[in-house]
Amino acid sequence: MRWIVFDYGEVISKRTAALAELAEVVGADPAAFETAYWAHREAYDRGQPDLEYWSAVAGTDLDEPTSAQLTKIDTTGWLTTEQSTLDLIADIKAAGHGLALLSNAPSSFGRLVEVEAWSTQFAHLIFSGDLRIAKPDPEMWTLLLERLNAQPQDCVFFDDRQVNIDGATAAGIDAQLWVSAAKAREYLAAAGIL
Repeated sequence: MRWIVFDYGEVISKRTAALAELAEVVGADPAAFETAYWAHREAYDRGQPDLEYWSAVAGTDLDEPTSAQLTKIDTTGWLTTEQSTLDLIADIKAAGHGLALLSNAPSSFGRLVEVEAWSTQFAHLIFSGDLRIAKPDPEMWTLLLERLNAQPQDCVFFDDRQVNIDGATAAGIDAQLWVSAAKAREYLAAAGIL
């Protein structure tokens, strides 16, 4: 069985448009907020609690209601999907291949994705925040292969970050840098998968 493994952010989803709204909630300069948002994101993706993350981004101790508000805005901002990618996923499923999602994302976001209609096409939904490890850690690829009960050569992995492609390649996985659903479709067709 072939497994096609997808990253989430900016592969299945569009880039969030919620950063300005998040900055407004804490009264921050939007540019400075965006810098802090990304600077602290890796810890969040590795299991840091919501409140700790948002306090670090804001540069001050926030209360739980404010943290919950920011988490809701943030997670909702990442839920806008690319239809062309969803169409590709449906075609892969129809062709009889296994699908897995491997995302560096906080646990709170994982819980939202699990109830999205499109996510039911995936046999496995793996979120770094639940595991406290993240791509491109070598442990992440080991865990992925264990979950899939697969060998590296059984998998094709798509991600938009070169560092993650490099990590997967080092683990023996066929890893392809995401450009677009059309390019991914071309690759899978040339490989005899679609």
